[in-house]
Amino acid sequence: MNVSAVDGLLAQMQAAATAAQGGSRPLSRSSPSATGADFSTLLKHSVDQIAQSQSQADSLTQKFTSGSSNVSLSDAMMAMQKATITLQTGIQIRNKVVTAYTDIMNMQV
Repeated sequence: MNVSAVDGLLAQMQAAATAAQGGSRPLSRSSPSATGADFSTLLKHSVDQIAQSQSQADSLTQKFTSGSSNVSLSDAMMAMQKATITLQTGIQIRNKVVTAYTDIMNMQV
């Protein structure tokens, strides 16, 4: 797996996280050096988005179960499903990165 493939995976992860939060942003294929972001920053941002999605779903669920009239069942369920999809996307990307790392480590020099 080359660097551009990892960039593509990160762009897909960010787009999925943004779409799961209700926004829509097209996939960007720009390199990290062109945007000024490095891998660790992108990774931290993606993990923060996953955590924020989970937190938002927990908050809405808690409000619904406590009887708040501002939160409907559909709002709570949608937030939970978005958080689940975001988390599953993050897990799958992590698995791909670990597989790529393992492949690189097993290469003969």
